[in-house]
Amino acid sequence: MPPEGSLRYDIVATPADLQLLAAELEAENVIGVDLEADSMYHYQEKVCLLQLATGERNVVVDTIALTDLSPLKPAFRSADIRKVFHGADYDVRCLYRDFDIRVSNLFDTQCACRFLGFKETSLESVVKRLFGVALDKKYQRKDWSRRPLPKEMLAYAATDVCYLLPLAQALEAELAAKDRLSWLGEECRLLSKVRPSVGEDGPLFLTCKGAGKLEPRSLAVLEQLLKLRRKVAQRKDRPLFKVFNHEALLRLAESRPADLGQLEKTGALSPVQIERHGGDILAAIQKAMRLPAAELPRYPFRKPRAVPAAVSDRIRVLRRWRETQARRLKIEPSLICSKAAMAVIAERRPARPEDLADIPELRAWQRKSFGRDIVAALQKER
Repeated sequence: MPPEGSLRYDIVATPADLQLLAAELEAENVIGVDLEADSMYHYQEKVCLLQLATGERNVVVDTIALTDLSPLKPAFRSADIRKVFHGADYDVRCLYRDFDIRVSNLFDTQCACRFLGFKETSLESVVKRLFGVALDKKYQRKDWSRRPLPKEMLAYAATDVCYLLPLAQALEAELAAKDRLSWLGEECRLLSKVRPSVGEDGPLFLTCKGAGKLEPRSLAVLEQLLKLRRKVAQRKDRPLFKVFNHEALLRLAESRPADLGQLEKTGALSPVQIERHGGDILAAIQKAMRLPAAELPRYPFRKPRAVPAAVSDRIRVLRRWRETQARRLKIEPSLICSKAAMAVIAERRPARPEDLADIPELRAWQRKSFGRDIVAALQKER
């Protein structure tokens, strides 16, 4: 780890330099990986920088200048090279979406921290705890798509990734001492396979928290407003929330203003928003108001399945067992067994540890570490 303020890094922004970097990475045993994206500033987010660290070098790859990262695919795909991320889920999805990069042999330091019972698992908190270094996060929400990037932002991007390799080494030693490395290994294998969500053809209101409280006419208004927001966001290349936020659209869907005066009285939008979009908003509302009653949308609530009393009792038994284990191991209860897994176990009531093998909600490491205890807890309940 470099002394504060002394970090050296290289910028890769040409195909020739990328090829050289790729050859270097394929000779490494472990690589630290981080990225910066522009989701706060554009409609369709993209990766703007890819930061990589080895034992000898810190590199910032300009993914605006280099949109084809194919030369890096072999290193990311190699099972012989460990890739260290902190909070890998988002990064793995972005790398696959933008560059068709698949990650093998992943080590997620944030997941490792959870298995060690860290209460604060952000990179900032963990680096402070283990190394006594306070990371400056003032550039975290800046626009990483701007070019040229200030030197201060480039240095910020390179700094985070340089701690990943020593961090992984320290956490791996702690996990090994607690015999929890296999737990992390399975979770990381699953994390390496996450993929971006595929756009759905269903109503937009399904993505809006609070829409389920609206009656059909207001739901129709909300749908039209969401369509308008998406159209404006695409045209202006801005994130949806920077056009209109959810709370404002929900308020308009409930109040359904019919003219500019009523629109102003709702207080849902700023004067600038009303000036720019007031006419379009009123037109969207009127379109929904003209919709025949038979065509009004209805929120697709899922009717809760009735749970027999005996199953509920077994869920409570499992919950008490889980809480006891969590206190003993000093980790989050959800890591030991999820609510979904407990529900299935309680319904099936396994009599032997082997009976847990066909419950997909249960990880293999959970069956191995806790299978006998789960069955024993249920047998006591009998």
